[in-house]
Amino acid sequence: MTGIFFLLFLFVAVNFFKISVVENEKYQAMANDQHFGSIRISAHRGSIYDSKGAPLAKSASVYKVFLDPQQFKKELKALQKSIDERNKEKANNTYKPEFDDNGKELYPLPESVDSFRNDAIAFLSEKLKITAETVANAMEADNQYSRLKEQVEKPIADEVLAFFNQYQLISLNVEEDTKRYYPHNDLAGSVIGFTSSGGEGMYGIEAYYDDYLAGVDGRTISAKDSNGNELPYRYSKTYSAKNGDDVYLTIDSEIQYCLEKNLEEMVTEFEVKNRACAILMNAKTGAVYGMATYPSFDLNNPYDVADPVASEKIALLSGDEQTKATAEECEKQWKNKCVTEIYEPGSVFKVITSAAAIEENLINLDTDSFFCSGSVPVPGANPINCHLTSGHGAQTFQQALTNSCNPAFMEIGSRLGIEKFCYYFDAFGLNERTGIDLPAEGVGFGFTAEDMTEIDLLVCSFGQGETLTPMEMITSYCATINGGYLLQPYVVDKIIDEDGNIVLKNERTVRRQVISEDTSKKMRTALGGVVTNNNGGNVSIKGYSIGGKSGTSQRLSLAAEGEDEYGASYVCFTPVEDPEIVLLVLADMPNPDINYYGSGVAVPTARHILTEVLPYLGYYPEYTDEEVQNLDIKVPLLEGSISSAKETLDGLGVNYEIIGNGIEIVAQSPQTGSSIAKGGIVYLYTEKSNTVKYTVVPDLHYTSPEFANESITDCHLNYVATGASIKRSDAVVNSQSIPAGTRVPFGTTIELEFIVNANQD
Repeated sequence: MTGIFFLLFLFVAVNFFKISVVENEKYQAMANDQHFGSIRISAHRGSIYDSKGAPLAKSASVYKVFLDPQQFKKELKALQKSIDERNKEKANNTYKPEFDDNGKELYPLPESVDSFRNDAIAFLSEKLKITAETVANAMEADNQYSRLKEQVEKPIADEVLAFFNQYQLISLNVEEDTKRYYPHNDLAGSVIGFTSSGGEGMYGIEAYYDDYLAGVDGRTISAKDSNGNELPYRYSKTYSAKNGDDVYLTIDSEIQYCLEKNLEEMVTEFEVKNRACAILMNAKTGAVYGMATYPSFDLNNPYDVADPVASEKIALLSGDEQTKATAEECEKQWKNKCVTEIYEPGSVFKVITSAAAIEENLINLDTDSFFCSGSVPVPGANPINCHLTSGHGAQTFQQALTNSCNPAFMEIGSRLGIEKFCYYFDAFGLNERTGIDLPAEGVGFGFTAEDMTEIDLLVCSFGQGETLTPMEMITSYCATINGGYLLQPYVVDKIIDEDGNIVLKNERTVRRQVISEDTSKKMRTALGGVVTNNNGGNVSIKGYSIGGKSGTSQRLSLAAEGEDEYGASYVCFTPVEDPEIVLLVLADMPNPDINYYGSGVAVPTARHILTEVLPYLGYYPEYTDEEVQNLDIKVPLLEGSISSAKETLDGLGVNYEIIGNGIEIVAQSPQTGSSIAKGGIVYLYTEKSNTVKYTVVPDLHYTSPEFANESITDCHLNYVATGASIKRSDAVVNSQSIPAGTRVPFGTTIELEFIVNANQD
C-alpha cells in the first residue's frame, strides 16, 4: 500500500509541477479566459496621401453588428410578460396609451413575441444582407456574443438599432470599426495596394508600410463572475487604441493620372498584350513622381478582374477552371510591373555599355570609327544583323549611338571584355534590387564573369542577353546622367503620427558612385545628340533640351515557341545640361502587325507625357533662335476694328480673309487662344448674319509635310506640328487630332504628329 500511495503521490506531484511551472503560461491564459473578458477597440488605419496632400487611401468609420443571445432570450421573456399584462389591461378597458408631441405611441409592443422574432429575422436579414438562417442561429446560440455582420455603414447600423430600441431591447448592439476606401478607385493601384477583409495591408504601400499604417488596437478588459457574467464597469480597464500613422508619397496625383491616361491610349492603339508601365522620377534624388501600370484595377473592388479581354475569357469558363483563372488574373493585376517583372531592355541598355566604355577610356569620342557592314559573323552561331541590312559604314561614336547600330556596340562590348562588362553590370546595380520601398521587388538576370561567354558578351552589349526590371533600368540610367551616382529610389516622402510628429523621412540615398562626373557629362551630351540628330525617333519638344534612347527587344523570355514578341521602350531626361526629370515608358508585347519599335510605340507616349508634365512641374520652354522663328502663333482676340485686326495679324505674320461687308469684326475662326503655324490663316466675319463657312477635314495619315501643308491650305484649315521636324524629308504624319471626314468651320486648327519611321532601335 505504501508503494502504491507513493506512486500516486509522485504522479500528482509531477503533474502539479508540470501545470504550475512547465506549462504555467498556458494554464494562466486559460484561467484568465475564465475570469476576464476582452473587447477589442479597433485602431483607425492611417491614411495615404499624395505629395500635395490629396487623399489616396482613407479609413471611414463602420460598425460591427452583434447580438447577445442570452440577453435576447431574457428580453423575450420580459417582453412576453409585458404583452400579456397589456393585453389584460386592454381586455379590462384600463389601458391608457401615452403619446409624444407628434402623436406617436411612446411605449409600443409587438402583437406577440413570435411575431417580433420573425419580423426581427426578416428585417436583419434584409438590412445586413445575410441569410435568415444566420440570424436565427445567432438568436439561439448559447453565448453572449454572436457577430452578425462586419463593416456595416452608419445609416444601416442606426436602422437596426432603432428596430430593437423601439421596444427598449438592448440585446442587439454595434461596435465601431473602420473600413478602407480609395477615393480615386484605380489610380496608382499597383503602388498603393489594398487591405484584406481583416484590415491587413496587401501589396503596395499598404503592405510595405503596414506596421506604420495599422496602429495598435486597444482593449477593454473586464472581470467575470463564477457564472461567466461580466462584472460592473468598475471592475474593467480600458487601454485606448493608438491610431495608425499617415503616409505621404512622393507621387503626385496629377502626374500619375497623366501617366495612366497616356498608357491606356498606347495599350489600346498598339494592342499591348502584357501590360505597359511608366516611371517618372527625379534623377538627382531618386524620388518617384509617378509610377503607373496599365491596365490597373479598382482598389475598392480588388477581386474584380479589371482587364476586359481577360474578363471575357474567364466568363466562358466554369467551375474550378473559372475560379483558378480568376485567381491568376487577380494575382497578375495586383503586381506592380515597374518593380516585379523583368524584360529584355534592348537598345536602351546601350547607354550603360557606352558609359562603361567611356569610363574605361576605351572610346575616343573625336577620332574613333566603328564600321558596320550590316552583320557580324559569330563563330558557331548565326550572324548577328544590324537593323540596317546594308550597313552604316564608318561611324563616329555619336553616329553609332544615334543609329543604334548593334555591330558598333558589339565592338564596344568586345573592347570592354567579359570581366569589365560584368564589373559595370554589377556596379550599376543590375544584379541586385534597387531597394525601393515597395514589396516583392524583382531582380533581373545578368551573367557573372565566370559563366559569360564571348557570344553572351556580344549579345548583352546591345541589351538582348540580360533581363532587368524597369526600376533597375531607370535607376542605372539616372546614374549615367546625374554625375555617376547610383541612387536608391523611393515612393514615400514622410510618415506622420496622429500628433503631427514626423516618424520617418526618406531622403536622397547614394548607394555608390559608378562613373565619374566627366563620363556622365559626356553621356548627357551624347544622348542629347541622339534626340537632336534623330528627332523623328525620339521625344523632341520645342523649347526643351531632351536626351534619350529608344529600345526594341525580342521578348525571348516570354514568347511562345515559333512566335515573335517584342518589348518597345524609351528612356529620356531633361534638361540635358543638368538633368532633373527622367522618364521610362515600356510597352510589353505590342501587336507586331501594328508597330513594335520603341521609336514608334513608346516615343509618342513619352512625348505626350512630357508635354503635359513639364509645364505642370514648372519647367517652361526656352527656345533657340531657330525655334523662335518657327514658333506656333496664339490667335489673339480680333473683334472690333477691321484695320486694327489687320495690323495685328500682319505683325504676327498671319494671313487673313474678311467675310462680309460690315464695318467691324463680329466673329473669328479660329477662336481666341488657338494656336496656328506661322503663315496660317484667320477668317474674320463682319456680319452676324453671315453663315459660318464649313469644310471637311482630309485624311493626312502617312503624308509628307509638304503634302499635308498643301491639303490643309486647300481645305481652308490651320495646323500645328508636333514630333519630328517637318523640315525632315522622311517625316510623315502619324496622327491628326481631328478625324478625317469631320465637318469643321474654316480656320479650324488640326494638330499633326510627325514621325520618322527610322526603326533603328
